[in-house]
Formats: sequence, structure tokens, C-alpha cells
Amino acid sequence: MTTPSVSPDPERTDLLAALAEARAALTASVNGLTEEQAGQTPTVSALCLGGLVKHVTAMEEGWLDFAVEGPSAMSFALPDGVTWEDFMAGTAREYPKWAIDREKEFRMRPGETVAGILQAYEEVAARSEKIILTVPDLSASYPLPEAPWNEPGGEWSVRRVLTHVIAETCQHAGHADILREALDGRTAT
Repeated sequence: MTTPSVSPDPERTDLLAALAEARAALTASVNGLTEEQAGQTPTVSALCLGGLVKHVTAMEEGWLDFAVEGPSAMSFALPDGVTWEDFMAGTAREYPKWAIDREKEFRMRPGETVAGILQAYEEVAARSEKIILTVPDLSASYPLPEAPWNEPGGEWSVRRVLTHVIAETCQHAGHADILREALDGRTAT
């Protein structure tokens, strides 16, 4: 499936460096926080710092699965009788497990710790790095799974997946900076 690179090429090195920088900005936002603080929602949104780290962890893991396995790694199937219109409007009679799980990503759940959330993120990061270093071709492309937020018939290369993961991580690091400042006046960046 993958062949280890003896030495990473400059493109992979640059992508990994950009991703590491974005990850560091995100994780700095939870430094020194208690579990209670990491679960607080200090703005009008429902976002909390622990939840953002959990979401980015799941997002990175899912997209790197896609980079290796293709669209079978991401299923956005809806329950029988539920339409995308119902789902997007919030009026579906039943919600799929993937949507329920995604909502849970954004919250600190009972028993979760900052250390545990960061450990999970480190494990996903190590796996991602291994994939990035060993995937034979960054240009290999897969069709995007069907979902209203994906371009119909669109394809993403492994390279595009990596730039998306970097962009998402940076975006959420910015959200985390705002949340941290609202919590205690400290910024992470």
C-alpha cells in the first residue's frame, strides 16, 4: 500500500512543517487549563477549547484516512427517508451516527481530560506524519464522498487533503485563540 521514503522530499517537509506549526498554535491554547476551563464556552457560540482540539483530531484522522483509502473512509449516508434538505434544515426525524458523533467532538465529555485529548491528538499527528512520508504519490486522487458541502463529482489529491487539513487546523487555532482570550485574557499565539 505505501512505501517508506528514505528521505522526505522538500514538498513533504514543507507540508509537515506547516502542519506542525498549525498544530502547535492550536495546542498552545489549552496549555495550563483545567478540564473545567477547557470545557467552558466563553463566547456566544457553543465552542470550547477541548472540543476544538477533539474536532481537529477527528478531522485530521478522517481526512488522512481518505488520503489512504479514498471515499470509503468517509460515509455521509443518511437514514432511510431522511433527505439532505431535512438534515440541513435541522428537521430530520432521525440523524445518522456520523452526525451525532461529530456534535460530540465539539464538547468536553464527562471523564475527558486535557491530557487525554492532547495525547489522542499526538497519536493522530504521528500517524498522519507516517502517512505523509510514505504515501507513494501526493498527486494520487480520489472522488469526494457525496455530501452537499462537497463539489458534485469532485476529486481531491492527497496534496489537496493535506492543504485542507493545514487550513482547517489554522482556522481552528484562530478560534481557539479567541476562546482562550475570552477565558483568561491570555492568547496562544
